Amino acid sequence: MTDPTDAVRDRALSLPSAELPAYIYDVAALRAHAAAVRACLPERVELYYAAKANPEPEILAALSPYVDGYEVASGGELAHVAKAVPGRPLAFGGPGKTPDEIVAALELGVERFHVESEYELHMLAELARQVRPDDRVGVLPRLNLPVAADSLAASSLAMGGRPSPFGLDPAQADTVMGLLTDGTYPQLELKGVHAHLASGLGAREQVAVAGSVVDRSVRLAERHGVRPAEVNVGGGMTVDYAAPDERFDWAAYGTGLARLLARHPGLTLRVEPGRALTAYCGWYVTEVLDVKPSHDEEFAVVRGGTHHLRTPATKGHDQPCTLLGVEDWPHPWARPVSRGELVTLVGQLCTPKDVLARHVPVSALRAGDRVAFGLAGAYAWNISHHDFLMHPHPGFHFIDAPDFADTP
Repeated sequence: MTDPTDAVRDRALSLPSAELPAYIYDVAALRAHAAAVRACLPERVELYYAAKANPEPEILAALSPYVDGYEVASGGELAHVAKAVPGRPLAFGGPGKTPDEIVAALELGVERFHVESEYELHMLAELARQVRPDDRVGVLPRLNLPVAADSLAASSLAMGGRPSPFGLDPAQADTVMGLLTDGTYPQLELKGVHAHLASGLGAREQVAVAGSVVDRSVRLAERHGVRPAEVNVGGGMTVDYAAPDERFDWAAYGTGLARLLARHPGLTLRVEPGRALTAYCGWYVTEVLDVKPSHDEEFAVVRGGTHHLRTPATKGHDQPCTLLGVEDWPHPWARPVSRGELVTLVGQLCTPKDVLARHVPVSALRAGDRVAFGLAGAYAWNISHHDFLMHPHPGFHFIDAPDFADTP
């Protein structure tokens, strides 16, 4: 469901025009969703939140009771998440880690490092020796594992199973596993294997990929005389912007993971969803500024645009939206109104790519009406080019978040 919740609708209609656009998050809905996801996952499955999806402190805090930790992918995310949810377990992933970032992570006591290359392993080992000489630092090599040719066919974004900047080439896997098991680096502790191969997969496909990752990881570790305690199969649970009412089947996914774990007693699985946890709790709310015809089509220009909500331009989709009628028209000039049945919603930027949704069915859409774009709780504001044309930034409102005030 992408229609605004009652609380979001009330806030969207109560905000003055001068305070639009605005991101409105229903934190109560987020908590309920996270609790339902948690309930679907069997024992021996740890749930980490991929903070890159939405790092707002209020979002991170709301998820804290339901997740086992957070995955960060830069020094900036590391510092931000550590401050927002102090004391929670962190896993540090992502390619191209710098020495300064690794030192900062070591000093913060990060529990897991997802190592992306042999070079990174050597760097981490030396820095761990210097910074935490009395500890053993947990490592999960990230492997770009080969998988069946059709297993990632339905994905919206593939990070593995093909040439990619992410993870270790399969030909390097034994070398790295050897370095972690033959005593070369006693300051590092092999925890298991990480393999996030794709995003946008349904539950059945996710379970199949997880099974392949676990089987290959176990065989790799056994060649070096160990059994992995953990296998991290990543995130990438599908969020379908074209069919927003069809959500990822967490119950089926949990059942599939339970069957997989039954074949591997003692193994812990970790999953790292981002978008699939938070996308549904956020709306980008704005106001129609103008409605006008152009070559037999109609366009509605709204406050803001893709410099605030980059997702539809990045992914090439139409952002799901709900139209909210506003009867009041405070101006002395005539109120523009649509004359057709389909309107394309665009922003204020001087580029034809500033399109939020195409050919939206409407009934007399007017300037002054409001639009709530759903599925805006992930990869929205935080991936957008905020300062292009120097329009004002949106406001941020977190409904039912008692520990935080609204952010202007």
